[in-house]
Amino acid sequence: MARKRKGRDISGWLVIDKPAGITSNAVVNKVRWAFNANKAGHAGTLDPDATGVLAVALGEATKTVPYITDALKAYVFTVRLGQATNTDDAEGEVIATSDQRPTDAEIEAALAPFVGDIMQVPPQFSAVKIDGQRAYKLAREGEEMDIAARPLFVDSLVLLERPDADHVTLEMVCGKGGYVRAIARDLGAALGCYGHVRELRRTWSGPFDVDDSVSFEHIEANARTPELDAHLLPLQLGLADLPELRATAEGAAKLRHGNPGMVIAANVEFGDECWASFEGTPVAVGTYRAGELHPSRVFNLPQA
Repeated sequence: MARKRKGRDISGWLVIDKPAGITSNAVVNKVRWAFNANKAGHAGTLDPDATGVLAVALGEATKTVPYITDALKAYVFTVRLGQATNTDDAEGEVIATSDQRPTDAEIEAALAPFVGDIMQVPPQFSAVKIDGQRAYKLAREGEEMDIAARPLFVDSLVLLERPDADHVTLEMVCGKGGYVRAIARDLGAALGCYGHVRELRRTWSGPFDVDDSVSFEHIEANARTPELDAHLLPLQLGLADLPELRATAEGAAKLRHGNPGMVIAANVEFGDECWASFEGTPVAVGTYRAGELHPSRVFNLPQA
């Protein structure tokens, strides 16, 4: 018999404004403790020194994490020109320098090749697995690896500010799996002056915006109180990119048991991935086929 998880059966999303100096997993563990939740996870890692939106899912909302992970995300970051580091950020050792400094026009021209469907080589210090081991672990041991390029969709990459000759602030909107540090590294290489990330902030992720976030200090100060519960956002926000269908009463009952159930559909086609609700409560995610939803994920939520 499976062991029951400890903690409350509480489900929903909490948007954290992650501070610098803490890992994403540490934030998730703190949130899980603060809510006394039985399950928690996040939708997209931020480097320890990065700040901004970290969307944390509790309970049944963890089943919607893949949809936020796959969604577009926005980053505002500052690149230090003239220096390359072994980590591609300010924490690393400077391994190359240049006195060359591009003009604003040269920077804007160099951004164009980074937009659209591109191939990107992750940093040496990254979580990519090499022969079963994390690249950052091998890099710390002094190994230099050939990491294969990976596809990345970049929706936009624009110049926001040029504080001084050594720094440029950019905004990037991209899809899943993007490394901002690799953008800074490759942009510096394209400009012939080297570059690394000085500061990085995620401003939104899918439907979650930093303006709607909760500070880490607020979580600690209001742990295990109704005040903290009030910040929890509904599970269905994690399904914002999927069409919603209304299940019939009989259909909802079948879906809750993992079986195809009847739904009322409009503006969807055979084979579309959708989610179904009944009386305002999410029931399941699945594939729409001829009047029924064939579930791939079922939500165990209290009925309204």
